[in-house]
Amino acid sequence: MKAKIRKRVSKSEWLAQALEVLSREGVQGVRVERLARDLKIAKSGFYWHFRNRHELLRHMLDYWAYEFTEVVIQYQELLNVDPESRLNQISNMIRKHNLTKFDLSVRAWAEHDEVAATVVAQVDESRLGYLRETFRELGFEGDDLEMRTRLFVCYHSWEMSMYGSEPERKLARMQKLRIELLTKK
Repeated sequence: MKAKIRKRVSKSEWLAQALEVLSREGVQGVRVERLARDLKIAKSGFYWHFRNRHELLRHMLDYWAYEFTEVVIQYQELLNVDPESRLNQISNMIRKHNLTKFDLSVRAWAEHDEVAATVVAQVDESRLGYLRETFRELGFEGDDLEMRTRLFVCYHSWEMSMYGSEPERKLARMQKLRIELLTKK
């Protein structure tokens, strides 16, 4: 008889699965038993990475903030290109990796949870701050700078939710036109 092989699940896999459940069922659906079943692992594997559900939820927020925002902001190669190219590359990264996939779910959670609301506000400020500097490099200032920054962030936060089913060619064409519009003086 063959011995049963225990599958190991990384902390990142638990967190990614938790975000998937969050997106389908809301924070109330994020339960240890449910995640263990989805990952096809014993519930005890959860406790290797987290003390309890509360800690899982806190780590989910940190994981979302890092994997869906900070990876772009910390990508040093973006700083080596001109600002317009940087905006294009950021747009490509957001679309290609669906970096706003969980934004709506996390924001819905934040409406009823102070900790989640704080993290969402920090992520928003990180996104705005990074893009504000990019538009500032293009020579924009004051309300013009702020309007362009907010338009970029808002559009990209909603694009995949609203238009993600459109053909890639059309999304790319719209991106090109959007960057031209936002960078035109």
